[in-house]
Amino acid sequence: MLTDVRCRTAKPKEKPYKLSDAHGLYLYVMPSGTRSWRLKYRFGGKEHRLTFGTYPDMTLVEAREAREAARKLLREGTNPKVDKKQRQAVAAIENGNTFEAIARQWHAQQEKIRAQRYAGQILDRLEADAFPAIGALPIKAITPALLLALIRAIEGRGAIEMAHRVRQHISSVFVFAIGAGWAEANPAATIQPVLEPRRKTLRPAMLKIEQARKVLRDVESQEDAYVVTKLASRMLALTVVRPGVLRLAEPKEFEDLDGKSPIWRIPAAKMKLTRERKQDASYEFVVPLSAQAVETAKAAMELAGAKPLLFPSVRYVDRPITDSTLSKLYRTAGYAGKHVPHGWRATFSTVMNELAGRENRVGDREVIDLMLAHIQEGVEAAYNRAAYMPRRRELAQEWADMLMTAMPPASALLKG
Repeated sequence: MLTDVRCRTAKPKEKPYKLSDAHGLYLYVMPSGTRSWRLKYRFGGKEHRLTFGTYPDMTLVEAREAREAARKLLREGTNPKVDKKQRQAVAAIENGNTFEAIARQWHAQQEKIRAQRYAGQILDRLEADAFPAIGALPIKAITPALLLALIRAIEGRGAIEMAHRVRQHISSVFVFAIGAGWAEANPAATIQPVLEPRRKTLRPAMLKIEQARKVLRDVESQEDAYVVTKLASRMLALTVVRPGVLRLAEPKEFEDLDGKSPIWRIPAAKMKLTRERKQDASYEFVVPLSAQAVETAKAAMELAGAKPLLFPSVRYVDRPITDSTLSKLYRTAGYAGKHVPHGWRATFSTVMNELAGRENRVGDREVIDLMLAHIQEGVEAAYNRAAYMPRRRELAQEWADMLMTAMPPASALLKG
């Protein structure tokens, strides 16, 4: 039988040679000096050879343990070489079967059938809340308890609706995995009954102009916040578009920024519309830009450079900031449960409608609805796109002047 000293002192020769141990185990020494542990055995009437590993990475003791394991398989009627290949295949599959890997495969399918904006929101939610907690785990190792802890963390920050949506996305990933043979059960379905119930409430928003100004000041005064997020927040407040639309804004959508009639032309595919209308170019939405919105757009373009998006992610230049990035900006500024990014729409509607009522501005309510992209049924898309544009531009500027009182120019954010 071999000793460790004999293995360690084995010198290479012109041709490969063997140093035998016992029961078919031997050390195979190559002319290059590489020494590997091998096993010769018979199975099904034929001679086979199996390589365990290289010496000294695998010690003599470990090689003998591997030999005994192989001999046990032989006694059970299993070919050790086939067993090794099967285990390697299982390991390879398991390594690729993390929750994140499977979720990204599922999402790639969803991108083909869902609107770009919604598909992006799904991935944002998974990346923000699911992947950090369970992304690296094999999907079969994920239990209801693990998922419940993940969902409870989302509920803990007051995002009850988001908790339900994330659970739904995770559940869809498990259904996909079960169909592909990578999972056998759906723990996301198991925890559904114990989630906090949805609350049918309006999104929190400050409804007075003085409060709105303070929100903007507090949000932009955060020193550690990403400047792109601050610019996005300001543009959101000025244009009162939906956050999902703003995140996907592209520089090429902005027109006549140095002219008299600057606009942001939003493609129908990015708007909150039916699937049919999203495919109809006539449902594009044109936002008249105030002077402050133009200034903000130019500052964002300067920062973005040649990037395809106006508000790119800090990590991926070809992907936008996420919904959670904007929401976190407001939470850390102290506005959790008080004002959310989407709340600017309610703020604008309330402030401008109250102003219209006080000053008896007949017809402004309809214009304000148009500015919020509330399309009336039975009205032609082309009409909605261009209707009352001069008045919409006047109201956009009036809103910006009220909101931005005593606020620094957007260029100041670049220096901060």
